[in-house]
Amino acid sequence: MEHYDWNDGWQFTPVFDPAIVRPESPELELEEVRLPHTVKTLPYNYCNENDYQKLSGYRREFFAPREWEGRTVLLTFGAVAHDATVFCNGRRVFHHSCGYTAFTVDLTSALHLGQKNVVAVRCDSREDLNIPPFGGQMDFLTYGGICRAVCLDVKETAYLRDIFIETKAEGGFRIYTATVGETVGCTLQAEIRSPSGSRAFYTGELSLPITGALNSVHPWSIEHPTLYTLTVRLIRPGTGGLPDRVLDEKSCRFGFRTLQFVAGGLYLNGQRVELRGLNRPQSYAYQGYAMPDSIQRLDAQLLKKQLGCNAVRLTMPPSPAFLDACDELGLLVFVEMPGWQYVGDDIWKAQALQNCREMVCQCRSHPSIFLWGVRVCGSADDESFYKRTNETVRRLDPTRPTAGTRSTRRSQLLEDVYAYTDYSYRGRGVGCEARTAVTPDPRKGYLISEFEGAQFPAKPFDDEPHRLAQALRYAAVLNDTIAQQGVAGSFGWCMTDYNTHREFGSGDRISYQGVMDLFRNPKLSAAVYASQKLPRSPSDIVLEVSSTMAPGDHPGGFAGACWAFTNADSLRFYRDNDFVAEFAPDRRGRFAALPHPPIEIHDFVGLLLEKYEGLDRAAAPQVAAILNEMRRDAMELSPLSRARMYSLRLSWNELLQLYYKYIGVLGSPSAVYRFEAVWHGRAVRTVVKEPVQSVRLECTVHNPILTDGPTWDCAAVSLRAIDQNGNLLPYCGEAVQLSVEGPLRILGPSVVPLRGGMAGTYLATTGEAGPARLRCRMEGALDTEASLTIRRREEERG
Repeated sequence: MEHYDWNDGWQFTPVFDPAIVRPESPELELEEVRLPHTVKTLPYNYCNENDYQKLSGYRREFFAPREWEGRTVLLTFGAVAHDATVFCNGRRVFHHSCGYTAFTVDLTSALHLGQKNVVAVRCDSREDLNIPPFGGQMDFLTYGGICRAVCLDVKETAYLRDIFIETKAEGGFRIYTATVGETVGCTLQAEIRSPSGSRAFYTGELSLPITGALNSVHPWSIEHPTLYTLTVRLIRPGTGGLPDRVLDEKSCRFGFRTLQFVAGGLYLNGQRVELRGLNRPQSYAYQGYAMPDSIQRLDAQLLKKQLGCNAVRLTMPPSPAFLDACDELGLLVFVEMPGWQYVGDDIWKAQALQNCREMVCQCRSHPSIFLWGVRVCGSADDESFYKRTNETVRRLDPTRPTAGTRSTRRSQLLEDVYAYTDYSYRGRGVGCEARTAVTPDPRKGYLISEFEGAQFPAKPFDDEPHRLAQALRYAAVLNDTIAQQGVAGSFGWCMTDYNTHREFGSGDRISYQGVMDLFRNPKLSAAVYASQKLPRSPSDIVLEVSSTMAPGDHPGGFAGACWAFTNADSLRFYRDNDFVAEFAPDRRGRFAALPHPPIEIHDFVGLLLEKYEGLDRAAAPQVAAILNEMRRDAMELSPLSRARMYSLRLSWNELLQLYYKYIGVLGSPSAVYRFEAVWHGRAVRTVVKEPVQSVRLECTVHNPILTDGPTWDCAAVSLRAIDQNGNLLPYCGEAVQLSVEGPLRILGPSVVPLRGGMAGTYLATTGEAGPARLRCRMEGALDTEASLTIRRREEERG
């Protein structure tokens, strides 16, 4: 058995020419590329989706040694977007039509042993293909290219094609295998290795599953995602005194866990899980789908560690690296068949069924996956078609329930779970529809598969009231899904902004529906999710204050609402170092069902009138209440407050003077406001809001240690303009000039503008090792830089 990483040495042409498949094609001008690769890099916004819709070609030359004779040579593509025809030495050897699943090509019969060989790929990324997800208008771009890694394996004529293990939380298991070639007389050996390194061995026959039970297992869960490793070996018994021979072996990681999805919700190992997740677009600025494993894994880390999600929904099968990270982190995954709203003809449906098969067979060993989406998202009922998708998936994986995402009430429910796209919330009232009014069968599971983002998008550079409104809307729907009995949870739309077609988005080909921007910089609404994390140490405490405390950011110069998103026990508020008030989460208010309700800062005066104006203990709180009401209602007074003003013998002018001093209007002296998150009796996180005195450029490299091999690697960089207290400056739009030293190159432009005070870039390795440095320069701020280290992992080469 030999394994070769095949991601270097490729040549690319943006216009397919049949000559590329020939062993010799000197007339072609080809570009040297490394995989993963996109057929066209796109600008951040105002891109043209027609640019990546093309027939393009890839080519790789290699030497096939004579030692491969009598063996099987398999070439596996992680994904090619979207229709791939593979040639070997001019001969068509395979065709695959799905841009989100892997496929394997048997090159054996087409090889010239002892000679140079040529593999070529005709890549069709046009959107008029009669395959999912194409056919209707799509609210996402689909890109093109060999967008995941490629490898070559040399095996015996008999080998393992697939392995799959079904498990229970108590330790029971069943191992299934699929083989190719002449396996008469062969046996199987299965090895299960625990995280501690202990091993258990089991033997079996090819025609039967291997069953057994492992004692004292540690179940896989969200809090403790314990992973075991299964290795299955195909063994040909020795004859004539010769030892047994291992023909092939295949490994996968898995977890012992039990899933139940019932009317009361999702139960993992017998414990109910309240799903709190986001939908994840799997595209990136400039590169589309073509990003290496480290960047794919980073999204899972952001979802679990930064945003505090316990689940994610994927509208297309993702990179295996993303699922690996979900397995390791304890992030539950709802993965769906490719498609959006449109269902095509019989040829289209046949391909959709094949996509379902590939999705399940390639992903089913991942314990993080808890639900299969077997209905084209948002499509109309199609009984015969969806009976087949359900039957296909249940046959391949009876351990997980099926779901169908739809946007209509009481549609035909052939799946185990009614997944409903609920955009009913309008900023007031109940945040989601009643489950009983939506699902036709309340005995089955129910979840909200999408909400909010499409209903109320927010750009990072929108004004403060708009950004706050989006955040509070997310909080309202999250709260009401928790409060409603029988709703398993919800997935907000969506994790990040994404590029889209001209018919959608904001006219610049960006859909600003994410709680993060395209570079994964958090917006205010991200704090709604992040603040729901259970804190275990002071570093887990989140504190995000919605307001800059600048009156000019609000209509008429009247300060608007101020909210704190935190998972602390309480919040202390200071004005010019004077304590004003301490606020605790309102456990009976609008957001009472959330683990950590956002806190409204509604008292900006506290006891300051008693301290500085000489008012007595009876009058001071009453005057403070009037001033806070004036702040809230833009200087309007209710009849009750007006009567109270007269009873306190305060004139309107006296009240105004107090308002100007303690609340402030345009032109009033600026105050310094301090917010302290209190956890276990002490302040563990502080936010200070005051006029900007200096601007700094913050540069964060999320993965500064890179490994080149088996593919190129990539660093994700976040850029933020911040003030002297570390607060984001949302209206800073300066350009940042980027430059690198060392074995790195910048993906995208070297000059990027800040949008909403934020930007980013990606740094790709070049095949060499060594130290590297990113330098960032912005007018009005000191230069900043970041150090990176690139290691080289030597890989086997074909």
